[in-house]
Amino acid sequence: MTDILELAAGNLISPIILSFVLGLVAALARSDLTIPEAVAKGMSIYLLFAIGFKGGAGVAAHGIDTTLVLTLIVAGALSFGLPFIGYTLLGAMSKLSTIDKAAVAAHYGSISIVTFVAATSVLEAQGITSEGYMVAAAAVMEAPAILSALWIVARAGGGSKGTVDAGLYREILLNGSIVLLIGSFFIGAITGEDGLETIAPFIVAPFQGVLCLFLLDMGLVAGRGLRDSRGELGLPTVAFGMLMPLIGSSLGLLGALLAGLSPGGAALLMTLSASASYIAVPAAMRVALPEARPSIYLTLSLGVTFPFNLTIGIPLYTAISTAIVGG
Repeated sequence: MTDILELAAGNLISPIILSFVLGLVAALARSDLTIPEAVAKGMSIYLLFAIGFKGGAGVAAHGIDTTLVLTLIVAGALSFGLPFIGYTLLGAMSKLSTIDKAAVAAHYGSISIVTFVAATSVLEAQGITSEGYMVAAAAVMEAPAILSALWIVARAGGGSKGTVDAGLYREILLNGSIVLLIGSFFIGAITGEDGLETIAPFIVAPFQGVLCLFLLDMGLVAGRGLRDSRGELGLPTVAFGMLMPLIGSSLGLLGALLAGLSPGGAALLMTLSASASYIAVPAAMRVALPEARPSIYLTLSLGVTFPFNLTIGIPLYTAISTAIVGG
């Protein structure tokens, strides 16, 4: 237990975590610090391309095996199943409507790609290797949770929509972050280690610095969301935003053990299972469940769970996976 706490404490003082904390504190203190939107957009494009390309190159070096197939199956099952747990837990902890509970639950079955990128950076800083194909697992976990939430609403008889149509499928599958992540993954897989070596000065050396600046901006966004949504979220709902990641990460650890992942891969699957979407799922909810309140689901995912995972979750998941899977 002492080793776990020491590793977690060490990760908490990493540059990427402290950059996020700086942005969060600045926003809560009402500082005029801002990152231009165009710059933030450019950094997100860079990070998605870099992580996708490196993941694809990792798959090319590793090859396709049973562990890869099992990991993708486990990832899909987690994404589909976690919303049901989240919906049930919200029913016990809050007085949210069926629509709001389902919308929130969808976010916690899908993933935050920025949280995933931050986790890979923490692992690299600790010298912990992970399977390159975890990028593919992240892509697999984007959509099933949305379908689960719509099924919940349809069964509960709530909302004006709650059905899946071609427009929603297009919204999910052609989301810019998914297209870029999967596309760069395939480029990396096709070009392999030679391709990675060719553009390494662009996607390897600057990666940590860009991530720090991007998380500074995310801290500003999260802080403003918390500040502006005061009164919308009750204490039990906020508690859900910190409890659900612990439940998700526990199931992610179990899935990692079943799939036979390395300690690094287990940490990433735990992180994916613990994270909450704030890009793909909100876009889908606007189409599928327009009655759901963004002030609830977006503030929970970005303003509560995202900071929790960055400051406490990722260090904790890394330490636990190292102790259990590595042991």
